[in-house]
Amino acid sequence: MTLYKKLIGATALALFAATTSPSVMPSGLAAAQEASEGRQFSAKAGEAVNEALQLINSNQHSAALSQLSNVLNFPELNAYERSTIYQMQGSSYYELNQYGPAISAFENAINAGGLLPNEADSLRVNIAQLMIANGQYAQGAQALENYLNRGGQQKPQYTEMLVQAWVQSENYSKALPWAEKWFRGASPKERKHFDLMNFLYNNLGMQGRQADIVKQMINRWPNDKQLWDAWASMLANGGREQEAFEVTKMLYLGGALTSEQDLMKVVQYYSFYDMPFQAAQILEKEMNAGRISRNSEKMVQLSSLFRQAREYKRAIPVLESAASSSGQAKLYADLGEALYNEGQCVKAETAFKSAINKGYDAGKSWMLIATCRYEDTQKQERIDCKMTEAQKDAAPITKARQSAIEAFEQVPSSSREGRNAKKWISFIRAEREAVENRCIFEANVEKELCFAIIKGAYDNEVFVGRFELDDPKCEAFKAEYDSKYRVKIVDQ
Repeated sequence: MTLYKKLIGATALALFAATTSPSVMPSGLAAAQEASEGRQFSAKAGEAVNEALQLINSNQHSAALSQLSNVLNFPELNAYERSTIYQMQGSSYYELNQYGPAISAFENAINAGGLLPNEADSLRVNIAQLMIANGQYAQGAQALENYLNRGGQQKPQYTEMLVQAWVQSENYSKALPWAEKWFRGASPKERKHFDLMNFLYNNLGMQGRQADIVKQMINRWPNDKQLWDAWASMLANGGREQEAFEVTKMLYLGGALTSEQDLMKVVQYYSFYDMPFQAAQILEKEMNAGRISRNSEKMVQLSSLFRQAREYKRAIPVLESAASSSGQAKLYADLGEALYNEGQCVKAETAFKSAINKGYDAGKSWMLIATCRYEDTQKQERIDCKMTEAQKDAAPITKARQSAIEAFEQVPSSSREGRNAKKWISFIRAEREAVENRCIFEANVEKELCFAIIKGAYDNEVFVGRFELDDPKCEAFKAEYDSKYRVKIVDQ
């Protein structure tokens, strides 16, 4: 405001002061008329305006405006008189903070035609400044730009004001050429010069030029984290995600990133680039340090990262904590899956059943429970064909298979897993049947071999005078052999 007051106040009264003053009487006006033909006041107008000037000098601006309005009604006022009176009105309106009427008064002063070209130009600058001060940024900027483009004095403060006005009106393309001129002429260049160019290039989508400015700024202010953030964002927006990641990683390792938002960005980058274990380590470390909040959402994310990295042992305690604190069915299911992957079938089954009770997909849960039970059969000792039927039925592997079948039978037929469950049941039963067939085959092979040995013993009886088996275990098959083959020989 002080700048405006100096410029406007000085211009508004300059012409009148050149020809009269508060102490000058009409005789003085006559002398002025002889000195400057056409640019003087008549005795009557001069006396009235002189009274208004005294009111202005005593800060009685409302009274001065009333006086000046009366003078404008005087007949036969010349252009110079009108221009001067309008300027004085504008000055008083300005002092009363009535910017709209002040602008109108100054425009009237120009239109009255009583100003010299340089005087009109100065007043046009005042009008532009008043418009900007009044929030008419676009109109004020355009008026000031017109003045400068017509050869007006190129003062640095005018250029800066013009840039700020175009920026305030959000017309960044109009602001840019003046801003670049202001930037080039600044010596020394300050942070505000760089910040403005960075702002404009960013809003105009001029990434190449913005990158150049940000590089210069980083060289000048290397410890400014916001500049590094801007650089990383530009890289990411320009499709150079890997480079943006490297910048972010460097900032993190250098200790420049401390906010939760920035730290989570690091976690997300590591996860995005298929490094879930490193992402989980950072997340866990920062949660323990209290720089990332330890809530159920973050706990779920941590467990998910550990599971992606196949670090199920580390995921399990995190999931246990998250599930118990939130009671969410999905978390119990995730816990069951982690326990399943660690081969902890009993605990996995407990977790899955909790998930089912809380509304989780029963089909998927029972499939994993059943699969875990079946995988337990692979750890059991195989059936020995020498076992009795009772021993086979009591064998751990037989019980494990039956337990798995019972679990697969729990999968709802309407579930997406229903068909797979039936296939598994058929497979497990076929597996048991295959064992039985193997034992039958082995027994048949042994019997046929013993039948051949028994036949040979009978054939040798003629020569050795007695029946003698080479393999004592074949004695168990002699009665069956005799019933099939020896009876027929006797009958003949």
